[in-house]
Amino acid sequence: KLLEGNHPDIWVEGEISNFHHHSSGHMYFDLKDENSKIKSVMFFGDNHNLKFMPEDGMKVLTRGGVTLYLRKGEYQIVVRYMEPKGKGALLIAFEQLKKKLKAEGLFDIKYKKPIPFLPSRIGVITSLGGAVLHDIKNVLNRRFENHHLIISPSSVEGESASSEICRAIENLNQYGKVDVIILARGGGSLEALWAFNTEEVSRAVFSSEIPIISAVGHETDFTISDFVADLRAPTPSAAAEMVMPEKSELLNQIYSYITRLKTSLPRVTTNLKNQSNYLYGDLQKAISVIINERKSSFKNLSES
Repeated sequence: KLLEGNHPDIWVEGEISNFHHHSSGHMYFDLKDENSKIKSVMFFGDNHNLKFMPEDGMKVLTRGGVTLYLRKGEYQIVVRYMEPKGKGALLIAFEQLKKKLKAEGLFDIKYKKPIPFLPSRIGVITSLGGAVLHDIKNVLNRRFENHHLIISPSSVEGESASSEICRAIENLNQYGKVDVIILARGGGSLEALWAFNTEEVSRAVFSSEIPIISAVGHETDFTISDFVADLRAPTPSAAAEMVMPEKSELLNQIYSYITRLKTSLPRVTTNLKNQSNYLYGDLQKAISVIINERKSSFKNLSES
């Protein structure tokens, strides 16, 4: 009691070992250094908001209180706060989820759905208030105005963003009748882009029956959704360019094909005519041979 009362809140730095995540949600582990170790527990009420998953060998800084575990007669630390030493919690969480989903095969190219050529109905998941939607509209209208844009609005930052993005993907799959989906937001910090690094969004992107282009942040930004999506675009505007070909370029290609067809058609016609004449000559010769053979046969029959 004396120890617990005098040390209600202490900071302990150490390396995690013997980590066990119980089915109840509680985490049990040892904190150790070169010379000592102490039993530790972090209950579900304190650990469920951790951005990373503790694991053996990870060096952490913890805050908590010292208590006596009566059943074993051992002192332990009840950890209420934990942060990793060195790399930030979000970066560690990013690497852990990336490793997990890659091992499950969610990044495999065999699961990538092809992006349709010249889609007529394009779904967009983004915030209604940002410049991203305006940029996508401008690019699509400039390149090929003959399309329908179906917007499934969602928060792209904050606590509710992940669930809203998942719901938007589900809505477009069930009711949107779109050919392709652009999942987009502007640039930002790792924290600002975190909704696109969550496991629920990653699995929703992977499970979509409609191909998804992930267009999150700037060219140097990478999110887990980029790896899971069917195609990654460096920016939202680039995603619009990938989805919609330039109308003038398509028309130029068509005119080029027509010109080549007009140029080659007389030559093809002449070749076909020559081949026809050649085949007709061979046919005439074959018919003459058959007739002569029949005449010879009849003559032999009459003489006999």
